[in-house]
Parts: sequence; C-alpha cells; structure tokens
Amino acid sequence: MSPMIPLFLLALFTTILNPISGEPVGVCYGMLGNNLPSQSETIALFRQNNIRRIRLYDPNQAALNALKNSGIEVIVGVPNSDLRSLTNPSSARSWLQNNVLNYYPAVNFKYIAVGNEVVPSNGGDLVLPAMRNVYDALRGANLHDRIKVSTAVDMTLIGNSFPPSSGEFRGDVRSYTDPIIGFLTSTNSALLANIYPYFSYIGNPRDISLSYALFTSSSVVVWDGSRGYQNLFDALLDVIYSAVERSGGGSLPVVVSESGWPSNGGNAASFDNARAYYTNLAARVRENRGTPKRPGRGVETYLFAMFDENQKSPEIEKNFGLFFPNKQPKFPITFAAVRDGKAVE
Repeated sequence: MSPMIPLFLLALFTTILNPISGEPVGVCYGMLGNNLPSQSETIALFRQNNIRRIRLYDPNQAALNALKNSGIEVIVGVPNSDLRSLTNPSSARSWLQNNVLNYYPAVNFKYIAVGNEVVPSNGGDLVLPAMRNVYDALRGANLHDRIKVSTAVDMTLIGNSFPPSSGEFRGDVRSYTDPIIGFLTSTNSALLANIYPYFSYIGNPRDISLSYALFTSSSVVVWDGSRGYQNLFDALLDVIYSAVERSGGGSLPVVVSESGWPSNGGNAASFDNARAYYTNLAARVRENRGTPKRPGRGVETYLFAMFDENQKSPEIEKNFGLFFPNKQPKFPITFAAVRDGKAVE
C-alpha cells in the first residue's frame, strides 16, 4: 500500500516550495449601517483576518483608537463636507492635530485622502487648496515624508478610455485634474483612484464580457499594440496611468482606493459573481506583477467594503460587503500571505 500524505502536509509543502508574497490587500471600512459591529470589534476582525491595510472615510475616533498599535496601514479621509474649512490654513492645522497627530505614531497613517470623488463643478475648487494646507501642516510637523496627502477620483473624470494607452481625462476637467497631479508629483505622493469594472460592465455589456470583468477569461481579450489584456481591471488601471501621463504626471503611482462587486441588488449582482471578483482581485494583487503598461510594480488596492451597509442608497450600494454584519465572511479571501504566523509584507 502506498503511503498517503495528509492534505495539511501537502499544503505546507506546497507553500514552502511556492512561497506566496506580494502586496497585502486592503479593505475600505464604511459605517453607513444600523446593524454593524462596533469599531473595536471591526478592527479586531481586521486583525483576525490578517487585513493589513484599511481605508477610513472620516477620522472616526473610536476606529482610530482601536487601530492604535495594530500596525495596520491607514488611509484616513477628509469628508467632502469638511473641504471648505480646510482651505483655511489654521483650520487645516487643527484638523491634522485632532485627527492625525493626536494618534500618531500609535496609528500607522499612510495617506490622508482629501475628498472622495469630488465633482469638479461642485467643490472642485476647494480640493487643491485643502490638500496644500494639510500638506503644509504635515510639513510643519516634519511628517510630510511619512504621511502623504492625496485625493480619490473616480472614472467619471476619464474622457477617452479605449484603448488603455489612449486614456485621458475629460477636457472639461483638466483644469481640475492637472494641478492636482502636479501637486502629487511634486510631493512624491500617489493618486487615489476608485476603479469598478462592475460599473463599466453593466454600462456596456454588449462590448464587455462578464469573464473579462471577473478575471475569469482564459486568454487575452483586448490587444493594445503589443500589450494584451486578460481582465478589465488591468485595462482600467492602465487608462488611469495613461491619463496621468498625459496630464504631466509621468510615472506617478496610482493606489486603487476602492474596487468591488455587489452580491445583490442589480444587474449581474450575484453572490457567485461577487465571490469571483473579490477572490480573483485579491489573488491578482498578491501576485504583485503589475499591469501590461507598468509590469512588475505592485498595485496597492483596497476592496470595497468591509460590510454590507443597509443605510446606503440606491439598493445596489448596500451589497458590496465582504462580511455580513454578524462578522461572518461572505466568501473566503486571503488578504495577505502568511509565513510563520505573520503577514508577508
């Protein structure tokens, strides 16, 4: 009788022979629900699941207290409603003191996101002055090289998106995007971009296949010169890279500050599709192989979102959670490689 190798030993041998490494996968922590766990319970859930990066949309005090000494890297947001006040330098210094410096270094801040998906025609004039003031306040604290200032944009600012090498921002928003990109370049920061293949797919299902959007295509779907694209996420990220270049940003890094797929509430929104998207995107991030346009560069990525949030609207927005409010996972996701019980950075 031939000896049988226990499955757990086989898995161990496979890990030793094929060590996993790459970028840890971040998660966005939204709180627009009336049935969600407390902030301390939620941060404990982050730690239990080896989630090493978090995006907060505002400087929630309970969440920041729970993050102390966790080692989790933090993007903390300045809500759009606060932008106007931060165009005053004194207010920006106070905001930084109260929401960042009072928690640093126990909280591992990485980025301050000054505004999220601001519409250029509705508050766009506030974003860059607020960013400059927050940066100047950080510089006054000698932390401008440790904590970076940015803002999060979405794909509605893109004019041309096909092929990816032709990506560019809309002509009517260049007066908004270009100075921001110049600022990010001069401060060695990164652009935060919310990228959703889901919305691209449901907006054009005739030309975009579901397998291309879910990372399940078995071969190249789109050729752009010599670059082959097997999934829509890579293509959209390269659209942003191309747009940044056309706006004078050169090789400015891009952080994917949101990406997700709903499990209910709309077209192609199903449990199976959400599971495929999240698990495949997480694996894609951990592979650390970059995109066709920028190969070999890790892509810092944050999955949206930690929980289903029942107070969001429309209905589709309620169903992007990776976990149910009872803290049970919807589907198994590996957020970071583990070796000897520790996350591989």
